[in-house]
Parts: sequence; structure tokens; C-alpha cells
Amino acid sequence: MRRPWLALFGAVAAVELVGVALGSTAVQWAAKPLLAPLLLAYLWSVRRRVDGVAVGLVFATAGDVALLVPGRTAFLVGMGCFLGTQVGFATAFLRRGRPAPPAVAGYLVTWAAANALLWGALGPLRLPVLGYSLALSLMAAAATGVSARTAAGGALFLVSDLLIGVGAARGDLPGQGLLVMTTYVAALLLITTGWAAAPAGAGAARHPAPSVR
Repeated sequence: MRRPWLALFGAVAAVELVGVALGSTAVQWAAKPLLAPLLLAYLWSVRRRVDGVAVGLVFATAGDVALLVPGRTAFLVGMGCFLGTQVGFATAFLRRGRPAPPAVAGYLVTWAAANALLWGALGPLRLPVLGYSLALSLMAAAATGVSARTAAGGALFLVSDLLIGVGAARGDLPGQGLLVMTTYVAALLLITTGWAAAPAGAGAARHPAPSVR
């Protein structure tokens, strides 16, 4: 029952991308809220347990719905939901293994540079974006400690949300919506399948996560 979930995800993702390309809100409402749940069903079929990635996908579902609603309030709610996604993903990844220091440093430099470039144009979104993008960057760094596939997914998630940030600061870019959704869909798929493919507990003994207390 594993491959059918991924096949369904691929079909729904294709419908969502068509909806974005056509600017059809109805099509997006029909497809987008199903993306993360289908990956969650796939992950459950592989692992049969709730972990940080599963929790992150639940938050992603809520975030996808919130971002379908126009307005700044809905945007902030969606950002809050996706903050839960980044925390869930990062927690799971760090329990698996520690990322290499250069990866962490590289993502922190990217975070600082992106916020410096967009700071003047973000207005009241500055602080929410600053906090969310830090969590996103740390998640992407943590993903490098699991596998090349999850690392690619984390990087694409950052690219997708960076495009949203650029749009919020500078206005819509040509083809922005389609680029955002394409990279987001790919990111979720790579993170979920990469996590599902990683042996349970791999790296936990070799790279114990640091204590938070």
C-alpha cells in the first residue's frame, strides 16, 4: 500500500500545479489540502508510528489551508503553522544525527543575508519572517544529517519560502506561484521519502542529540 500513496500524491500535485498555473482558486482548494495528508499516509504505511516528521506534515496541512485564504492575518497564521512544521522536522532530524558544522554555518549565513536584503521591504512582517526563516534554515541544516535526499528536500523548502518572502517584500515575480509550489511539492516529497527510507534509529547512537536542558 506504499506506492499507491505516492502515486496519488503525484496526481494531486499535478492538479495543484495546473490550478496554480491557471490561477484557479477552486482547483487549488480541491488539491492543496490533500498534499501533506497523502504523504503522511505514506509515511504511516512505512513507519507505523508518529514522529516529528509526521507532526510536521500535520502542521503543513493546516498551513496549506491557511495560505489559501487571502489577507495578512491568514498569511501569519500559515507562517505559524509552518513554524510547527520546521520544528517537527528539525526535532526528528536532530534525533537521527547531527549536521556537519559547515552546513549549519552555510545556512545561517544564507538566513542572515536573505533577511538583510529583504529587511527594508518587509515592513510589519520583518520580525515574524526573521523568526520563521531562522527555524526554516536550522531545519534545512538538520536535514543534511539524515541523508542526501532529505538534505535536498530541506534546501528546496528554503528556496520555496524564500520565493514567498521575495514576493511579500517586492511584489509578485513572473511565474512566482508556480515556482513556489513546484519547489514546495518537491521538498515535501523528498523529505518524507528520505525520512521513510532512513533506517529507524540510524545514527542515534553515533551522533546523540545534545541535551536541551
